[in-house]
Amino acid sequence: MTSSGCFVYITLPDTVEPVVAGRFERMTARSGSTLGRFIYGRSYLARPNKVPIDTQRLAVLDDVVKEIAGASAIFPSLRDAAPDRWGRLVIEREFGGELDEMGYLLNSPDDRAGALGFGLNPVPPAPLRDFNRTLRLPELLDAADALLRGDPIKDTPLNRQVQKLHLLGTSMGGARPKTVVEDDEGLWLAKFSRPDDAWDNPRVEHAMLELARECGISASQSKVVEVGNRPVLFVKRFDRERADNGYLRHRMISGVTFLDASETSADRTRWSYPLFADEIRRRDLNEESSRRELFRRVIFNALISNVDDHPRNHAVLGDGRGWRLAPAYDLVPTPMVAQDGRTLAMEVGAQGRLATRDNLLSECGRFAMAQEEASDLINHLRDIVETRWYGTCRAAGVSPADCESIRSAFVYPGFQWSDEPEPGNITRR
Repeated sequence: MTSSGCFVYITLPDTVEPVVAGRFERMTARSGSTLGRFIYGRSYLARPNKVPIDTQRLAVLDDVVKEIAGASAIFPSLRDAAPDRWGRLVIEREFGGELDEMGYLLNSPDDRAGALGFGLNPVPPAPLRDFNRTLRLPELLDAADALLRGDPIKDTPLNRQVQKLHLLGTSMGGARPKTVVEDDEGLWLAKFSRPDDAWDNPRVEHAMLELARECGISASQSKVVEVGNRPVLFVKRFDRERADNGYLRHRMISGVTFLDASETSADRTRWSYPLFADEIRRRDLNEESSRRELFRRVIFNALISNVDDHPRNHAVLGDGRGWRLAPAYDLVPTPMVAQDGRTLAMEVGAQGRLATRDNLLSECGRFAMAQEEASDLINHLRDIVETRWYGTCRAAGVSPADCESIRSAFVYPGFQWSDEPEPGNITRR
């Protein structure tokens, strides 16, 4: 059996310097099976301001060894702090190939999502606090393009740009090229366009966050910045808060971890909005308002055909008091030819993942919504999306041609326009 391990650091609430929370070890048997083990440190357990790393497998603060088996044998909350697909690509280009899971944990940058860090030293390193400024964006955008093209990168100025992109630029959120930048307002996740984009993704995503706010949803703050005649979407980091001596780092776990769900769509057993609402009811500081907020997001996702709403595109934040639903992010419309039977990534109600009015209403009670109130809310949000999506997109700078490209995503006929039967007892669709 072979093993590797590291210390797990955490920045506690209302502080800016990390401490050691515990130790994680990953063991691989000759048969190929893997086992992960984590134990909280005694010095950490003695701290009066200690907090658990997550709400599930590492939620109990004691000195008992926690174990997890499986293909990766990485605890979900630790995986949340590992690099995403884009971050892994950057790391692989620097190291000349794929790493094991421990390698990705140890070589991801200090600006990772949430409050965790990893290292081999029992004394945590000081935070870098040297973030990209907006003036660096042109060179970082060029480096990102080179990575996407797969251009060979040797010891050149471009290689040093890639290293800078790696050290100061990856975070949670998929395969889209991105970096973290700092301006006078704080820290932002800068998401770049890709040469193969079918439309202006940065402006469209910004418009969807604006439209979500018009629908009363707590959505991430965003803006679009022009870099070399190319748009870059800035999304405010909600897991960071500027302080006099640095940045507070809020614990952040994905919906995958919160639901104790599978990473892969091959097992959607717990990919469920009603189950998400149940977990919120048990663990969220503002459980009733958060459940109602989640219901708005499900309606909105159905109305804009955001079919990439998998559990990693949802999150909860932790402070010194407990956990709460994080702002909405990664809201992207998906235009389709089909006018009925659209499905979201997560279960909506009694009819599974079907994105229809009836299915939304079928489990509304679990979202702290009475049937009539839920029906009225669906009507209200449907009217907002139908009448304002185009104007919101145009105000965000989306071209008329791109608006036409995404038009079929919004309020598709198969959503069901009303739950009131028309004459003849035929439901209007």
